[in-house]
Amino acid sequence: MTHPARHACWQSTCQESRDLLRLALPICGAQLAQSGMSVADVIMAGRASTRDLAAVSVGASLWLPLMLFMTGTLMGLTPIVAQLVGAGRLPAIRAPVHQALWLALVLGVLAGLVLASGVTPVFTLLGVPEGVATLSADYLHMVAIGMPGVAVYQALRAFADGMNHTRPTLWISLAGLAANIPSNYVLIYGGAGLEAVLGDATPGWLADLPALGARGCGLATAIAMWTMCLAMFACTRRSRVLAPVRLWQTLCPPRRQPLAELLRVGVPIGVAIFVEVTLFTLIALLVARLGEITVAAHQVALNYTSILFMLPLSLAMALTVRVGNTLGRGAPERARFVALVGLGVGLLAALLNDLLMWLTAGPVVALYSPNPEVQSLALSLIGLALLYQVSDCLQVTLAGALRGYKDTRIIMAITLVAYWLVGLGGGWLLATGAWAGLAPLGVQGYWLGLIAGLSVAAALLGWRLHVISRPPRRAEAHGH
Repeated sequence: MTHPARHACWQSTCQESRDLLRLALPICGAQLAQSGMSVADVIMAGRASTRDLAAVSVGASLWLPLMLFMTGTLMGLTPIVAQLVGAGRLPAIRAPVHQALWLALVLGVLAGLVLASGVTPVFTLLGVPEGVATLSADYLHMVAIGMPGVAVYQALRAFADGMNHTRPTLWISLAGLAANIPSNYVLIYGGAGLEAVLGDATPGWLADLPALGARGCGLATAIAMWTMCLAMFACTRRSRVLAPVRLWQTLCPPRRQPLAELLRVGVPIGVAIFVEVTLFTLIALLVARLGEITVAAHQVALNYTSILFMLPLSLAMALTVRVGNTLGRGAPERARFVALVGLGVGLLAALLNDLLMWLTAGPVVALYSPNPEVQSLALSLIGLALLYQVSDCLQVTLAGALRGYKDTRIIMAITLVAYWLVGLGGGWLLATGAWAGLAPLGVQGYWLGLIAGLSVAAALLGWRLHVISRPPRRAEAHGH
């Protein structure tokens, strides 16, 4: 490659990296804001009572996987919109977005009904104490009110992301957090909690509010969901960037073909995300048998690494848009280049995460727990997390690129094999010593299983991206 050609390639790589980060950073901020809502729920419910904290924790483990399945399914809209944007077919975008809204309403209502009436057998199966189960059911009844709202929000967010308009998602997520925290305070602690802060300045009608505990936390979550939904609705009506689509000019009724395409692309994404979430849920349940110290250390390490994972996850979501845009323009070779640049940026994100963990793990773990045994075990698990950052960042970035190609069913298949068979199965064998008479490794065995599962996923997804993105042979291109 000549010097001018190398210079042009370097310039193109830098420009594509900047475009990717411009999309990804607002998404990352939005993801962190939404994570902040969960953190606020846990902290504020814990200050009410231990039982309220347990009820919120158990309830969240049920509604979050449902919401993430809905989110993943509706994310199928993003590559559809991105490819239409790349092709310059903006008027054609309205119809698939309306189909996504119909689907969101159906999914949101069904999820709400499940949470409102179908959780008691799950509590029995998990052996949740009766007092906690009753309180958790009340919490979920309140969360159920917000499920249609959050589903519609996710559909409109997928539309805005596909239009390369990610900044509103950041501000709307911050608005949801701003609604969640004061609503939590008022509804969890009631008038007594407000009087402790405001004193005599507390209005009389607020002073009489009852303390609802976990139930109030659920209602505050529903309020935040509907706040985000209404804010995103207002954004799609007023945004100049989204105006050419004329989204709300007419309403398309449900149609079989575009709904089928949306489900074909979206359901595998939803299943893949659900598989990943349940992997960590099942490992948490298995680790629970290893004692309080082990459970605490596992949760500390997992919570800390999950926060750092938001950056590569956001890069993957932005890469879906960039690849989809490029394919829509009819430039498959450029799309391959965009995907490779995304992988390079993902690798840099992995190295950045490793550096942050290396520098901050000790002080951060000390903030979570003063117990030296918990700290020591958590730091050993974070040491293992240092090893899987590269494979974790690569697998999520590769999945993002493949979604830009609308190639989602293979992601689902690879996820099932890599996470459940290799990750969970291998982790269980190592943790229990059930494999070839090895000594049980305990919780470290499960984390080694995660390393193996993520590495297998990265290798298989890399192979799939190579196959689907490679240019046709010249003989085939000329019809020979």
